[in-house]
Amino acid sequence: MTADQQGATVIPDHLPERLAISLWDFSWYVRTGPGEPFADLDAALARAVDLGYNAVRICAMPFLLFKSGLDTTALRLEPLGGGYGSRVRWYDVEQPTVIDAKARLLDLFRAADRHGISVIASSWEYQQSPAFADDPAWYRALHAVDPDARLTVLGEAMADLVDFVAEHGLAHVIAYTELHNEVQIGHLTEGLRGAEDAVVELQGRLENGIAAFQARHPEVLCAPNYGGVPVGAMRGLPRNATALAVHPYVYGVLNDLVEEFGLRRPIADFPQERADAELLRPGAPRIADWVLPAGNEWKLRASIMQPAEIYVHDWCDPAKFDRWLYDRYGAHRLAMAVQLRDWIDVAADYAARLGIPLVFGEGWVGYTPRDARFEEGPVGTQICRDAIAHSVRVGAWGSLVCSNAAPQHAMWADEALQRECNALLRKG
Repeated sequence: MTADQQGATVIPDHLPERLAISLWDFSWYVRTGPGEPFADLDAALARAVDLGYNAVRICAMPFLLFKSGLDTTALRLEPLGGGYGSRVRWYDVEQPTVIDAKARLLDLFRAADRHGISVIASSWEYQQSPAFADDPAWYRALHAVDPDARLTVLGEAMADLVDFVAEHGLAHVIAYTELHNEVQIGHLTEGLRGAEDAVVELQGRLENGIAAFQARHPEVLCAPNYGGVPVGAMRGLPRNATALAVHPYVYGVLNDLVEEFGLRRPIADFPQERADAELLRPGAPRIADWVLPAGNEWKLRASIMQPAEIYVHDWCDPAKFDRWLYDRYGAHRLAMAVQLRDWIDVAADYAARLGIPLVFGEGWVGYTPRDARFEEGPVGTQICRDAIAHSVRVGAWGSLVCSNAAPQHAMWADEALQRECNALLRKG
C-alpha cells in the first residue's frame, strides 16, 4: 500500500480495479457438511466467477486461529440445536461438520487464487461465529479478553493471519482486512461509557487495533467496518484507516415491521395475537416456548440476535411476511431511495476526505427471513440495481449485488441480476 503525492491511499497494483463482492461471511466454514452450499469450495468459487464476482468477504476466524490457544485441528461445528434458527438467514446450518480450521482457511485461499478471486478478511467472532461451535470454549476465550483490548488483539490476530497466508505464498490474494464486522453492533462495545454514539467511543480502540496491525503489515489495506453508515458520528471514524467499509441497510418499511412487532425488544413486549394473525404459520408455538435446547443457552449469548427476531424468522409464513412489506412499501419508497443515495454519498464524501478507498461490503434493504423474497423480488432487485448505480457514481472501490447474493441464499439462483449488476460495477 502506498500514498500518492496528495497523500491519498493507492490501491496496490496486483488488486482488481473494482471489487465485485459476494458475502460468504462465516457460512463458508460452518456450512461445509454434505449437501451444504460450501461443501465444495472450488465449485462455489467457479460459480462466483461465472456470475461476475471477483471477491469474497469472509470471517477468517483470526482470533480462533491465532489468539484463542484452542486446538482447531478438529473444530466441531453444528446447528444451534432443536431446529432453533433453522429458518433464519445465515443461521440455518443443516449439518454438523468437523474441520481443520487452518487447513480450511488455506484451502479457501488456494482455491480463490486458482479462480482469480480476492479475499476480504474480516471477523464475525464477537457477533455470531462461535455460536456454531459444539462447545463454548471459543466464545469463552473471546470474552476473557478485556473489552478495551479486544480490537488490539484482533489487529494482532489479523497480522498473524497475513503472516500465515504469506508463508504459503498467498498474501496477494488478500484484497484488504477488517478487524471485525460492524464494530458498533455486538460485544466489541462492552465497557463503553454510553455517553456518545458507540462509533465515537470506539474510535480509540479501533485506532489502537489498526495501529497494531499496521505496525506489522503497512502494505495491506485495513478498514474499519460499520453497520449502516454512521451519519452524525463520522467524526469517530479512525484516523489511521487505509480503507473504509460500511453497510447501507436502509430498512424503511422493514423497520416498521421490526418496530411494530418488537423483534429487537424483550419477548415480554411481543404482540403474540397480532403476530399469529398477520405473520405466523398455523401451529406456531408461543414465543416463550421457542427456546434453545437445555445446555445450548450459551449459543444465544454468543450471538447478537434477539429471541423475538429469531422466533418470527423461524415461524413466519414467508408469503405473509412479504405481503406485509409490499402492502406498506408505497409509503416508504421515496424515503428509502433517498436514504440509500444519501448514505452512499456521505460515505463516499468521508472516504474522499480521508483519501482512502470505499467499500460497501453489505446492504441494501435489511434482515429478512430465509424464505422471504421481498429483497429477491421486483422491489428488492430494483434497489440492488439502484445501489450498484450509486456505487459506480461515487467511485466505490468495492460493492455487491446484495447481501443475499451468495451460495447460502436463494438470490444465488438469479443469474441475470448478478451478471447485470456485476458487469455494471466492474465496468465503472
